[in-house]
Formats: sequence, C-alpha cells, structure tokens
Amino acid sequence: MRISVVGAGSWGTALAQLLAKNGHAVSLWVYEAKLAETLRRHHVNDLYLPGVFLPESVQIETNIGSALTGAQAVIFAVPSHVTRPLLAQAAPFLPQAIPMISATKGIERQSLLLMSQVIQEVLGRKDTNRIAILSGPSFAQEVAIEHPTAVTLAASEMRLAVRLRRALTTPYFKLFLSNDLIGVQLGGALKNVLALCAGLLDGLGYPGNTKAALMTRGLSEMTQLGMAMGAQPLTFYGLSGMGDLFLTCTGTLSRNRRVGEKIGQGQRLSEILPQNKSVAEGVHTTESAVALAQKYHVEMPIIHEMYRVLFEGKSPKHALIDLMKQARGRETHAYANIRNDPNVAAGHSIGTPLS
Repeated sequence: MRISVVGAGSWGTALAQLLAKNGHAVSLWVYEAKLAETLRRHHVNDLYLPGVFLPESVQIETNIGSALTGAQAVIFAVPSHVTRPLLAQAAPFLPQAIPMISATKGIERQSLLLMSQVIQEVLGRKDTNRIAILSGPSFAQEVAIEHPTAVTLAASEMRLAVRLRRALTTPYFKLFLSNDLIGVQLGGALKNVLALCAGLLDGLGYPGNTKAALMTRGLSEMTQLGMAMGAQPLTFYGLSGMGDLFLTCTGTLSRNRRVGEKIGQGQRLSEILPQNKSVAEGVHTTESAVALAQKYHVEMPIIHEMYRVLFEGKSPKHALIDLMKQARGRETHAYANIRNDPNVAAGHSIGTPLS
C-alpha cells in the first residue's frame, strides 16, 4: 500500500519506520522544515526519536498536499489540539473513501469530541466506516527498536480493520481488533491524566500502595465515564484501557508521568511545559475529562483533584488527603449491571482478535 503518515513526532516517526520496513510506500509529513531537512539527509529524527534510523525509502514532505497525494490510507499522529486545523488543510486531498487512522490519544478541548468525531465533522463523513483508531500500550522508542508490542485497532467496519491489521502487523507488532471506537479512544486519552497523577505520587514519594490504588480506582473512573458515553465496559480491561494505563503510569518513557513527577516535587506547570519538546496530552485532556464528567453526570474524584492541582494551584499533598477522605462505598457498585449488558453478552471485547 501507499500510506501517508501525518506528524513526525516520536509516534508518527516510529509508525513510518514500521510501515516502510513492512514493504509499504510511505510518505511522512513533517511540520518543522529544519527537521525535514535532517530526515532527508541523515534519516534520523534527532528531535523526537533520536538514535532511530528511518529507511531511505520514506518520502519526507513538508507540503500536506504532496504528502497525501496518491495515498491509499492516512495515519494522523499529531497532537489533539492541532488535529482540526490540520485536517482542514488536508481535506481537499482526502477523498471520502480513503481510510483514516487516528493514532492521536486526546480529546478536543472546546468541543469535547473524540478524534474520530473530529475527523467526521471536518471531512463531512456521515459515518465511521472508513475511520479506524490505533491505541494501546506502545512507547514509540520501544516499537522502533522492535520490542514485542500489542495494541488495539478499533473500527466499525471489520473488513477495513482486517486490511489495516495486515498492513501494520510485524513479528514484533501485533494488533487486536475492536469495534468500540468510543471506548478505545477514551482509554487512550484518559490514561494520560492518570499518568500525571501517578507521576505526582512518584514525586511525593508514594510509589507502592498508593499508586496501585490510584490505577485501580482510576480505571474505575474511566470505565464509568465510558459506559455513560456508550462504550463497552470490557474495553477498559483490554490493551487500550488497563494495558495503556499500566504502561503510562509506571514506564520511565512516559511524558505524562514525568510531568506529574515534577509537579509532585514542587515545580509549577508553567515551568515544566516549556522544557518539553513533545506534548504531554494529559494536561489538555484533564480539562476535557472534567467537562465530560460534568456533562454525563459521572463522579470522577481523581480526575477532578488532578484538575485542581494543575489549574487551581492546589497542593498535591492536600489533593491526596482530600481523595482519601472521599474514598468510600462499594468497589463493584458501578459494574453491577455489566453481566446484563448486551455488548458483554455478545462477546464484543477488545481482547477478542476478530478475523
């Protein structure tokens, strides 16, 4: 296939490398002109993925039209806050029938739309039949050096999902299919907020019991919001939910965890963000998550406390104390009706490799 990757951050670069090594004709759209020149000359993304070489066959483009012309599939791997304006630029070069794969883990702040919904709105697509979502526990650096990795590919049209899985699968990169676009996107976005919280605990010196409680109760909050928005509850116990949550809350390569750790150590967000080359999506997603919780009347105390720390200047220690004061109730209350859920009865789980 001829596949265009839009976005030359660490994840876009890793995907371009994987696809090219898999025998596809790949074009990579690069925003920074200086980086594009470096990639053309040296085939290394020294800004976002240093030490990883791109195959010489990858075509480097700074013009969005040139990058997309002739593509049979397009992967969007850009931060959520630039997805809409970039899609608007790309729209004249994107036929309705071309498959769009979002590899972005975020929620649009103003509209509260998921990335699949932004794609639909900007490109005027009536349904999601030609839209897929790539998500799951996958540090770009580890994928690029061929560490065994498993992720989720979500699509409402299974024939498209099978075709894309074939294009992306390698001996070290495996994809499990799902039809739950909402759940897979929410898991990928909300885990970044919880990774900020996990890093905050690291910074405070609470890496054990406290982090385990955070991840478990955070997973519960993710699932409750997902159910309110129409997602399948079991999705959150798969790769794009629990899997990605575990990785980003514990992995040393997690940008969001590192930002949270610095906050726990006493630094301010305004001091931390300018130091980061890559975007920590969890900061933006925290605002969106709080708004979604209010919209769907879902209690998300962990997310709300993280918001207060980030944007209202609340002390991380006081946030933790207040969370412990709120901790109460039955652990499984939110899932009392899961066994009666028709999606569960039908076996629609992220862990089911459909064919």
